[in-house]
Amino acid sequence: MRYKSQKNESKGRPGTRLSREEGAIVKDWGGRLPVALIYPNTYYLGMSNLGVHTVYSLLNSDIKTVGERVFLDTQVKNAPAAIESGRPLTDFAVLAFSISYELDYFNVINILKATGIPMYSAERDASHPVVIAGGPCVTANPMPLSPFFDAFCIGEAEPIIPTMLPVLYDNIGEVRAALLQNLSKLPGVYVPLYPPTAPVARQWTKNLDDFETKTVILTEDTEFGDSYLIETERGCARGCRFCLVNSTYAPMRFRSAKKITKQAWEGLHSRRRVGLVGPTVTDHPRIIEILTALNEMNAEISISSLRIDTLNEKIVNELAKGRIQTITIAPEAGSQRLRDVINKCLTEDDILRAAALVADHHFSQLKLYFIVGLPTETDEDVEAIVKLTSKIKDRLESKRSNARITVNVSPFVPKASTPFQWTPMAPEDILNQRLAILRSSLPLKGIRLNEESPAWSQVQGAFSRGDDRIAQVLADMKETTLSSWKKAVNQHELDIESYVNRHLDPTQKLPWSIIDSGMKEEKLLGELEKALK
Repeated sequence: MRYKSQKNESKGRPGTRLSREEGAIVKDWGGRLPVALIYPNTYYLGMSNLGVHTVYSLLNSDIKTVGERVFLDTQVKNAPAAIESGRPLTDFAVLAFSISYELDYFNVINILKATGIPMYSAERDASHPVVIAGGPCVTANPMPLSPFFDAFCIGEAEPIIPTMLPVLYDNIGEVRAALLQNLSKLPGVYVPLYPPTAPVARQWTKNLDDFETKTVILTEDTEFGDSYLIETERGCARGCRFCLVNSTYAPMRFRSAKKITKQAWEGLHSRRRVGLVGPTVTDHPRIIEILTALNEMNAEISISSLRIDTLNEKIVNELAKGRIQTITIAPEAGSQRLRDVINKCLTEDDILRAAALVADHHFSQLKLYFIVGLPTETDEDVEAIVKLTSKIKDRLESKRSNARITVNVSPFVPKASTPFQWTPMAPEDILNQRLAILRSSLPLKGIRLNEESPAWSQVQGAFSRGDDRIAQVLADMKETTLSSWKKAVNQHELDIESYVNRHLDPTQKLPWSIIDSGMKEEKLLGELEKALK
């Protein structure tokens, strides 16, 4: 490895955040490959993300690697810098971005601009850091960011990082073309400058118990500062036709109850609350055993998601014992017709039965998640959200008078490798009209409405279904505003509506066809056909 850090000692002073953390890893740089793990948003959000904890642990478990964290709001002299050493990004051999949300693409570009290194991969040489990205967004469709990145990790970190680090360590500082060619030969690695002859296969780990996906660094300065988080499962077998989890994290896998309870026992030495994290935590086949064990440890419990049709008296009773405050359920659509279209497989009776179970216990808040703009949606479907929410409120108030309900509403955004990848987003004016129905009908006492911006959701849709021409727009934006976005779009004469608001032809090649998600196109088209019937 020719790469050598300028000095072995830290160039900056670790900030107060490091002094408030428990579990951070600070290594000497001498002879090691320095990797900056970059989460392109705030520390508060990034340290709430188990993916960041997992990759950080994987990097630092390698004796030849030093992994340090960088967030949007960790700076030295107005430039992003590492928490552990205070070093600027230009000191690192590898810049590894963990990207969870499409709208963070703006932050990715701003961070790259702040480093001063060439924006585009083709313009960099051996003196520049290698720039890599992973995460669910780029696993689904890396094309809008592809001109900026030297390599993308397609799939889960656990099977990719251990094979990638030796190649980086041995080739950093050598001829850049050779390094990128060697990376392109690894399973699950997409190198845009060396396109593969066959789609890059998404990688996934078979046995979750082989890896401890849990809180690695404890800090109060985050949303879950009072909790020790543990991943319970990965993937989802439910088959909702809009959902990226089905393709990005398939197949469905569960961490063993024994492993979860062991991790919880360790976590309770530092925190009173154990947070169970997964797409559908109550789908775990031994969830009652897990909750019972946590209650026997006298743990406070939080849970990221509940599947309505798996809720029963035993589960709700164990959650109540665990002093859980908020129950979150996702009907997604208000009408039975639309729930059938999206394959949610829930009846109104299922939803109201779950509300009745919640009402029987003293949870302080019920959160509901809905989507507007789904394929085939009408105003009547949106009005059904109001009616369903009112019925849920009646169920809660039949048992208690101070029940609080939060209704979270997001516009539908088509995602790659889902049955709805070919379907258009509803136009912005239609989405605003649908949200206005909810806004005028849901200001009932005890109900709070949170809504996501239709305008920004349209931008998200462009990233979700975009190609590499989007990169020109991102590079030329002067600031992260809608007006700057629209100005750059017009400057490059891109028809954003063609990305967002039209049906895609199933016979034409899609921008993300470079990726093999594991989902067969025939199956996706079959599900789309069922939905539109």
